[in-house]
Amino acid sequence: MTLEVKKEIEQLRKELDEHNYRYYVLDSPVISDLEYDRLFGKLQNLEEKYPEFRDENSPTKRVGSPPIDKFEKIIHTVPMLSLSNAITKSELTEFHNRVKKIVGNRHFDYVVEPKIDGLAVEVVYENNRFVKGSTRGDGIVGEDVTANLKTVKSLPLFLNSEKYFFRLLELRGEVFIDKARFRKINEERKEKGLSLFANPRNCAAGSLRQLDSKETARRNLNIFLYGCGKIEGVEIRSQFELLTILKELRFNVNPLIKRVGSIEEVMDYCDYIESIRDSLPYEIDGVVVKVNDFKLQTFIGNVSRYPRWAIAYKFTEAMEVTRLKDVKVQVGRTGVLTPVAILEPVNIKGVIVNRATLHNFDEIKAKDIKINDYLLVKRAGDVIPEVVSPVLEKRRGEERDIPIPDKCPVCGGKIFREEGEVNYRCISSLSCIAQIKGRIKHFVSKNCMDIGGLGDKTVELLVEKKLLKTVSDLYFLQYDHIVTLEGFAKKSALNLLFNIEQSKKNTLWRVINGLGIRHVGEELSKLLAKYFQDLNNLLSAGIDEVTDAVYKKNVKTKRKSIIIAENIVAFFKEKHNLEVIDNLKKAGVNFIEYEVINKIDKTPLSGKTFIITGTLDNMSRSQAKKAIEERGGKVMSSVSSNLDYIIVGTNPGSKLDKAKKLNITVMDEDKFLSLLNDKNFKKNGKKGFFE
Repeated sequence: MTLEVKKEIEQLRKELDEHNYRYYVLDSPVISDLEYDRLFGKLQNLEEKYPEFRDENSPTKRVGSPPIDKFEKIIHTVPMLSLSNAITKSELTEFHNRVKKIVGNRHFDYVVEPKIDGLAVEVVYENNRFVKGSTRGDGIVGEDVTANLKTVKSLPLFLNSEKYFFRLLELRGEVFIDKARFRKINEERKEKGLSLFANPRNCAAGSLRQLDSKETARRNLNIFLYGCGKIEGVEIRSQFELLTILKELRFNVNPLIKRVGSIEEVMDYCDYIESIRDSLPYEIDGVVVKVNDFKLQTFIGNVSRYPRWAIAYKFTEAMEVTRLKDVKVQVGRTGVLTPVAILEPVNIKGVIVNRATLHNFDEIKAKDIKINDYLLVKRAGDVIPEVVSPVLEKRRGEERDIPIPDKCPVCGGKIFREEGEVNYRCISSLSCIAQIKGRIKHFVSKNCMDIGGLGDKTVELLVEKKLLKTVSDLYFLQYDHIVTLEGFAKKSALNLLFNIEQSKKNTLWRVINGLGIRHVGEELSKLLAKYFQDLNNLLSAGIDEVTDAVYKKNVKTKRKSIIIAENIVAFFKEKHNLEVIDNLKKAGVNFIEYEVINKIDKTPLSGKTFIITGTLDNMSRSQAKKAIEERGGKVMSSVSSNLDYIIVGTNPGSKLDKAKKLNITVMDEDKFLSLLNDKNFKKNGKKGFFE
């Protein structure tokens, strides 16, 4: 029995590592998040039950460790040198000529790669197992961030390879956070009244240097590996060979890295990377150029703190100067007041910018920004344009201070600022139309109830027509309410009602997240749903029980957990909130976690695997995926012999041909709807709930 358990644990670890690699490195998952959570929970339970089989490099250790008091120091075996910079193409040519002069008649080539704007780290493997990781520090001594690096799911914790066995492998890489995740983190911090990160690099650096690694885990950091320190056990002769081997070992290596044979090709590459810079999902600030051959690198040597064999070609910042005409204050769904700079339109690298974020009034004061100031404005990728600083030399005495509002600019209600917060808030949450619109937009958004057809403009129109005052009003909308609105016809009105009806079947965490409880985002909503499993249980829970759930499951400091728990409990005691929740219940919105439902109620889809190809007539593919997962099935992203069904809509792709070759059961949409056994999935025009 013990041997069987050990094998099962090892198999689960292998499966989870494979799924982490596919999701975080290849960006091609083959199982749903729900199935991943089930595998993870199963492994977690087995490791708790059989502690003799615990492993510090298990996937379950990626969620973080208990907080530490401080970071210990780690000395790098080989110094982590900085790079000298080239700002112009002529400086690149000068670098190339210096290298040619040193190497003489020897042939050499270069490896070029995007310069990621993140935090440099070293990760160390002994006998193919990850043992420690550190920041660059001063290049000689860094900080031990081993526990935090374990939470980076694209970083393998052991190297499962028969071909390569490293007694010692010291790798260098760049920890970063993608633009979309950066925006989401800043939005969450803004709603909580916390200071915002200035850019993705600061966010990544701050996240990796958390004393509580569980907080790091929640930031979803990523890493690209690009270099090495000391290596023992495997001979590697060049930079390109190193990167090729790292790919084989499933490290995350930037796919844009290239080997080139001339300085002209280096320059062409720099031009290309700069041209696609804004479309990349992560921030870069240049291109790194390295002599490929390791022996030549050693021969060329270093100077001071820089290698002679490498250089960073830095892109110029996209910045321009323009005048601040005015400051408008926006009000968010939680009442947060955000100042926005209204600028004289200026062209910044091909984009006309007329607005920029000012973050909060403390930042305005700290930067000494005034109306009529000329401002230096920066645009980086698709990040919202940001005011860098005023241009003091251009002041002419016409500038004036930016006042802090004494009342809400939307509803005229009182504003306040809690002690320790940077943001001011409007306290008229029930009557402030900006907050009403914001709460409903949040409720219907993709990461909450995911109601298609309810864009921002539609929500604003429904609120302005007094058809919506609370989120629960959505479920009492009638066909006649919608069909006469601007932009709607019979079909679009019926589709919207259909989507609203389908959202009632969402799993519990989406409902909790949609309620917009302060300090409660997607991750905590999922944890609360799993912990309480029924919204009624959460409604009746006291401070101690909710604190226990937040502290044990979300693992923040005890003090922070109590603050969050008090906020949750207070939310569920407020009369208006209880009325909204009661109306949601009357409308038939699901209040039970689907894990519980699926344990009780097996469906024809339970345990079956599906793939969807083509366009469905009655629902989007995301709705079909949700319907399958809610009934215990799984939706795959690629065709394999393990597939049970392929659901085919109009204009199916090549997946259908592959599925037929593997004798996978083909199912059209009508058969799929029949399998769902759901009366609400009816074709538009037939009798259904909306008639």
